[in-house]
Amino acid sequence: MNTQIYQDPMLVMANAQLEKAALQLGLDAGMQALMRTPERKLEVSLPIKMDDGSIQVFSGFRVQHSTARGPSKGGIRYHANVTAEEVQALATLMTWKCSVVGIPFGGGKGGVAVNVKTLSPRELECLTRRYAASIMSIIGSRRDIPAPDVDTDAQIMAWFDDTLTVFHGYADPAVVTGKPLGLGGSLGRDEATGRGLAQCTGFALEKMGIDPTQVTAAVQGYGKVGRFGAEILQNEYGCKIVAVSDISGAWHCPDGLDANDLSEWVRTHGGLLEGYENHNPQAQLITNEQLLTLDVDVLAPCALESQITERNAGDVRASLIVEGANGPTTVEGDEILKQRGVMTIPDILANAGGVTVSYFEWVQGLQFQKWELEEVRKRLFGVMKESFETVWSISQNYKIGMREAAFMVAVDRVASAIQMRGLFP
Repeated sequence: MNTQIYQDPMLVMANAQLEKAALQLGLDAGMQALMRTPERKLEVSLPIKMDDGSIQVFSGFRVQHSTARGPSKGGIRYHANVTAEEVQALATLMTWKCSVVGIPFGGGKGGVAVNVKTLSPRELECLTRRYAASIMSIIGSRRDIPAPDVDTDAQIMAWFDDTLTVFHGYADPAVVTGKPLGLGGSLGRDEATGRGLAQCTGFALEKMGIDPTQVTAAVQGYGKVGRFGAEILQNEYGCKIVAVSDISGAWHCPDGLDANDLSEWVRTHGGLLEGYENHNPQAQLITNEQLLTLDVDVLAPCALESQITERNAGDVRASLIVEGANGPTTVEGDEILKQRGVMTIPDILANAGGVTVSYFEWVQGLQFQKWELEEVRKRLFGVMKESFETVWSISQNYKIGMREAAFMVAVDRVASAIQMRGLFP
């Protein structure tokens, strides 16, 4: 009988990088075990009365990986394939992500196993409010601050916020981030992850001595991250976007696709690129797998995890990979890319723009302030630039890849916080 325990690929990658960083930093096995183990895991059942009068029960999760450097912080995803292991992996990555960009949070993550496309608006609101009430005991603006993630948005956060307000009896603008602007959301939050990704791409191209205006880029996953990332790479850096994809397919045009036109199509066609070839006959339909191995300079995997693996890493032709998704590269795929000399800007750095501006929103909420968009963008650029330079310096000094360097920075900061705090009792 096969008794092998399933391990989420993202968690395998995160723990493998933790082990490498700990070895470089001289951390003992006890400290590694402490940083590998989540502080708290909560699983809840969510019974919902559906529109037809029937009852369905969904599974919800919230994991707090670390509070060594501050309250837990992390998004909530609604997806049919959400599992406890995946949420733990994402919470772990959030710890390292917050640490590498130097913001005072630890990692948290939440999720509900559901396909939101099967729910009516009323059912979605009921599910959100039930989930918020069920995990309320471990949530708070100084404990654990949720935010949007896959298939969640500002409206979900508004329902979440309102539910907590009803139970607590007072408004707390810092209890969740990614809220609508009218409820204390921050300007620039919607574009933040994509903007941070574009900025990291620009920093890396500068180090490589490559002019961004001569660069071709492929973006896998034209959602909240990929869409803004593509627009900013094209409009502000002058890159040529030659391929994009989402769950409905992938499109390629060697002469370039207009990111603004693509985004307008998505906004007016149900959030998907489906049918775009009818609007732009030059856009050739290809597969998501083909997009990953196109002859481009920059590849930005912004979809889901485990896209670049041992099966296709040897066929990737991009010289720079900038990870917009969480865990898009497996351990085996990463090793192949490293052996081939492909520079990879890891997810914990490349997509940290979102949590950074979430931090800005949290600060604004705590202080009942409202920052202008240019201030948010300026502050984000400063954080991403400093973080990239720190990781780049470690990479050069230790002769290691950017992923290993980013984890060294992140792990060292968390370990230092734990050592300064000591252990209770």
